[in-house]
Amino acid sequence: MSAFRDRFNRLRGTAAEAPAAAVSESAANTVDAEVKSVASEVVAAVVTNDSVNIEREQGQRDDEVSAIGAQLCDEPGLCEASANEQAAKHDLATSNDQATDMHSASPPEWEPYDVRLVRNEMGEFLAKEIRYPLEYQHGHHAFAEWHEAVQALSAFHGDEQVMGVGVNGAATSSFAALRPDNVLFLDLETTGLGAGTGNVPFMLGIAYYEDGHYVVRQSIIRHPAEERAMLSDLKERLPQFQYLVTYNGRTFDWPLMQSRFIMNGFGSKVWEPLHLDFLHPSRSIWRNTLVSCKLSYVEEERLGVFREDDLPGSEAPGRYFAYLADGDPKPLLDVFRHNEIDMLSLAALAIRFGHLLAGRIGSAVPMPSEPEELVRTGLWLERMGEEQSAAPLLANVRRVTEASPSVWNRLAERDKRLGQWADAIALWNKAASVAEQGAIPDWDAHIELSMYYEHKAKDIPQALIYARSALALALEQPLSSRPDSKRRKEIDALRHRLDRLTRKASK
Repeated sequence: MSAFRDRFNRLRGTAAEAPAAAVSESAANTVDAEVKSVASEVVAAVVTNDSVNIEREQGQRDDEVSAIGAQLCDEPGLCEASANEQAAKHDLATSNDQATDMHSASPPEWEPYDVRLVRNEMGEFLAKEIRYPLEYQHGHHAFAEWHEAVQALSAFHGDEQVMGVGVNGAATSSFAALRPDNVLFLDLETTGLGAGTGNVPFMLGIAYYEDGHYVVRQSIIRHPAEERAMLSDLKERLPQFQYLVTYNGRTFDWPLMQSRFIMNGFGSKVWEPLHLDFLHPSRSIWRNTLVSCKLSYVEEERLGVFREDDLPGSEAPGRYFAYLADGDPKPLLDVFRHNEIDMLSLAALAIRFGHLLAGRIGSAVPMPSEPEELVRTGLWLERMGEEQSAAPLLANVRRVTEASPSVWNRLAERDKRLGQWADAIALWNKAASVAEQGAIPDWDAHIELSMYYEHKAKDIPQALIYARSALALALEQPLSSRPDSKRRKEIDALRHRLDRLTRKASK
């Protein structure tokens, strides 16, 4: 018999020696404490990544808890006391407005930090709410800019990579109008980094614009048994929003939330938002310009936000497990602040993309100074259907005198697609010249020029010249002790092209 059942049997022995009323209250409280203890042990086990054992142990413990619940009803007065307790909890929950219940008393240990106890019919959890006026400046942008930036984000409707697809795998065909107040920002702090069932969101950060403020609401659970109450609170708020804004949320945050809704009995279709994941456009624009496209790098380099003594997100789970161990909330204060800055930066990034799409480059946002960012921004705007906003950026690229071959090749590819061959050839010649002079391992322009002269201009000798230059560039690069297969395939393809052109030239 398990240790959990042994503890319950000791409880039954105590109950038999005490008056019925005392037994009811004592037993119910003790069993509740046991359930919370088991839940905490399960979450702590997540750190060891022993998911298989966790699920097996959880199933065994769930069976034991159910059996104990059935035995409780065999004890005189216990089942009645439990029913009365549940009824009292339900009456208390329904007497409060679930959407605005931020005025409950704080638990003593949380009172200095303005974290309040929230109750609903599913239980309890903690929440903190911060309201920023629209005049508040986060880095380069004030929240008041949201009202003029939000409409331009409708350009994301045509980008399925950003918007994502519906729950049945079909692309969303109808769109709600973007308004300042129907967009929800979301960021989670979780017990792990995986997407498995053992990963629990212990802090749920949401933000939205309401009554002239940017509202950041952070919910946290004191133990896993409070997750259902936290999710129920979120579920009640979701219908007022049509759009979801995240950073890598299409891959991580929102799928995790969907699985937690399912596991807690709320179903698979709690909310079906139009999803704007800003990680993808950030990569499109800044991939080769910034060291990393993590939000902390983007906000520092492009939003003017500099965090001081910020807790790395990877350390948040450890802080939460420390809190579960001793109940001291102080280790979690840094997690609250980290999550809060994430929510503020999400809003600033949304404003930034709105300005870019609205063509306010050079006024609301600075003109990119690096050729790589200049061409990537222009091409991204074109892909989003904002040709007028893209045109001045792409024109500036053509006037640049020094750039890497990838810059010219990227713009030349666009010209080729549009049938603007003269422009494409001029750019390929620039790229080929830079690669040869700097011995840069980039022969894409040579291949394009060779293909053009072979198939379009029918000038085989000229095509042969560029093919030979491409192979020379490829062979100049030192080979490692174990050459990668991709490089070998490229060299083999170049030799095959050269042989074919040589045969054509001999004829």
